[in-house]
Amino acid sequence: MIDVPLSVLDLAPVAASGNAGEALRHTTELARRTEELGYRRFWVAEHHNMPAIASSAPAVLLAHLAAHTSTIRLGSGGVMLPNHAPLVVAEQFGTLEALHPGRIDLGIGRAPGTDQVTALALRRSMEGLSAEHFPRELADLMNYFSGAEPGPITATPGRGQSPEVWLLGSSGFSAQLAGLLGLPFSFAHHFSAQNTIPALQLYRQSFRPSQWLERPYAMVAVNAVCAETDERAEWLAGPAGLSFLKLRSGRPEPLVSPEEAAAYPYSEFEREFVVQRREGQATGSPETVARQLGGLLERTGADELMLTTMVYDVADRVRSFELIAEKVAGGLRRKG
Repeated sequence: MIDVPLSVLDLAPVAASGNAGEALRHTTELARRTEELGYRRFWVAEHHNMPAIASSAPAVLLAHLAAHTSTIRLGSGGVMLPNHAPLVVAEQFGTLEALHPGRIDLGIGRAPGTDQVTALALRRSMEGLSAEHFPRELADLMNYFSGAEPGPITATPGRGQSPEVWLLGSSGFSAQLAGLLGLPFSFAHHFSAQNTIPALQLYRQSFRPSQWLERPYAMVAVNAVCAETDERAEWLAGPAGLSFLKLRSGRPEPLVSPEEAAAYPYSEFEREFVVQRREGQATGSPETVARQLGGLLERTGADELMLTTMVYDVADRVRSFELIAEKVAGGLRRKG
């Protein structure tokens, strides 16, 4: 039996009663505390045009977090490559790696992480926004770090300052590509639970040993809200469910309080949507969360779990990670 490392994915959630600056300060507080608790990584995700999420510029935020921590690995979960020129990403993350050697992860995604209008505003051209361009742009990015195919451009910083590169995915495309390239793979179980096991199977079947990995290494990102009781955890999880509902309805808003989420007049369809959203995730007391995360490990054989916790109050967010570190982590095992 093998102990399973736990990591953190944070979206710098913006509360309706707060602002982006406050959200980013809370993310910094959480990074410090999770480092103290022994979590392996702390990743932030790129999203745009979403009032509930302040982590729109991962490289900038990671530089701040690196200056306020000392040992935890820091990374992007992820940088959405269609939004950026590969050279820009190489220079940004090459700079981070040069400043903080051995601590930087570069998680790469192929979706824009936003709507098409916003993606076009970021890229300023339709070229490169389709998935078919992703493998070529990823190859260009990797080459800027390695210099394997010398060209007229040298990424400085970048060449020789390569972070640990991961591919992220919510379907089979990136899973297969990660396997073929021999890269570590992180699956977005927190919003695509039905695709988790098929994607991980495809990753492992496609895997070819590389200069980066000798064997497949899969991480699974999962929603986790832990509190002293199941009832308290369900209460705290209410705002995240409502926020996701509004996002999928085209009405993104900042995170409301648990009281406001509980008072929201859900239709039967909306309530069922929120219930389905929580299936396969981890919400409850330490005993309940241990059982749920243990089941997820049993089903997926994940090498690492990445927990994301969207709750209204930062004290509840910190407490959730404390409870999992203190009462859940020690009992998590996977077969191997």
